[in-house]
This record gives sequence, C-alpha cells and structure tokens, in this order.
Amino acid sequence: MAKIGTPKLWIAIGVLAVIFLPPFVKYQELRYKNAKLEERINYLQRDNARLADEQRKLETDINYVEKRAREKVGVVRKGEIVLKEVAVKK
Repeated sequence: MAKIGTPKLWIAIGVLAVIFLPPFVKYQELRYKNAKLEERINYLQRDNARLADEQRKLETDINYVEKRAREKVGVVRKGEIVLKEVAVKK
C-alpha cells in the first residue's frame, strides 16, 4: 500500500494554507470592490460629461433653453394656444 504523504508534509501544507489563504481571500475581495468602483467612476464620468454638455447648451443655445422651458415648466409664447391630451379611462 502506497503512502499518500507524511504527517510533516500535511502539517506544512496546512500551515501554508493558514498563512496564505486569508490574505488571498482579502485580495480577491479588494479586486472585486475595485472593479465595482471603477464601473461607478466610469458611469459618473459619463454622467458628468452629459451634464456639462447640457450646462453649455443652457448657457449658449437660446432655442435649447426655450425647448427645456416648454417641456419642464410648460412655458408658452404670447398668443399660443395650448392643447393638452387627456387620457380617456375605459
């Protein structure tokens, strides 16, 4: 019958596992958190660019300002007639 290993070998493997496994698990957790934070940073950078573009339009494009005022606040020009769509309940 063949021996699988000596007790000293198994003890050495156990000690190495106890020493190196917790830092490795912590490393994997930190890599996961880092990936999630990088995703969040990318999302925020895209959103920031979108908001900067909208700010630029609001500061320089009078047609865009009028469009946004009509959409958000319901601003109408003098003499315009507002038509509202009413949903019919069935």
